Amino acid sequence: MIDRSHSLPLSRQVRELGISRGSVYYLPRPVSVADLTIMRRIDELHLEFPFAGSRMLRDLLRQEGIEIGRQHVATLMKKMAIEAIYRRPNTSKPTPGHKIYPYLLRKVPIVRPNQVWATDISYIPMARGFVYLVAIVDWFSRKVLAWRVSITMEADFCVEALEEALARYGKPEIFNTDQGSQFTSHAFTSVLHREEIAISMDGRGAWRDNVVVERLWRSVKYEEVYLRAYAAVSEARISIGRYLNFYNARRPHSSLGARTPDQAYFDNLPIAMAA
Repeated sequence: MIDRSHSLPLSRQVRELGISRGSVYYLPRPVSVADLTIMRRIDELHLEFPFAGSRMLRDLLRQEGIEIGRQHVATLMKKMAIEAIYRRPNTSKPTPGHKIYPYLLRKVPIVRPNQVWATDISYIPMARGFVYLVAIVDWFSRKVLAWRVSITMEADFCVEALEEALARYGKPEIFNTDQGSQFTSHAFTSVLHREEIAISMDGRGAWRDNVVVERLWRSVKYEEVYLRAYAAVSEARISIGRYLNFYNARRPHSSLGARTPDQAYFDNLPIAMAA
């Protein structure tokens, strides 16, 4: 929309478009190689010790000879979209204008496909830089119904994944998310309202509320991401897609009686839907 080579001044262009001048003049600084290395290690430590906050992570990093302050760790955690996950009072304020919905799955037996879907976003390190991965998962079968890779944390790629899952697999009775701004946004929740799907949201920091997706991230990280050093976003997208196809169609799950997510999903659909 903004043409820096146009004779019309940038200030006039942004005024006509109704956007912030700061968003045009600001050029984001690339993350340093040193910070990328620390972020990769924080990601690994977070999987191993999900309860660790910035203070504990700082101390763990210092044990490994990495001198870093707590505020620096907190800044990197925010950039990675991770936080310590443990039950605590919900004293946080939601993004202005975004509604927080109650958690609907407590003591609810999940016994069939398309009863509950869940989603989350995970940080994916590359050789130089990082991307974010969102996945839509069927809770009963663990099947990944749709996914997207993005270089930003905007809601658009989450909405795209949701729309694809709905188009391919119908709709769930309940959709569970965390309280991230992407999932509380009007763009995302309006799709669920349109389809008359009940919205459920985790308690803040309550990892067990969305444990199915947390377990998916562990598999994706240890069986795919940490074994690679993606040179480009396109390479990350292709390789992760290849792994998720394997995860759905060929990887047996002990929690599914050694069946694959595809088997657990399609074998338990009503006959009309499976056909």
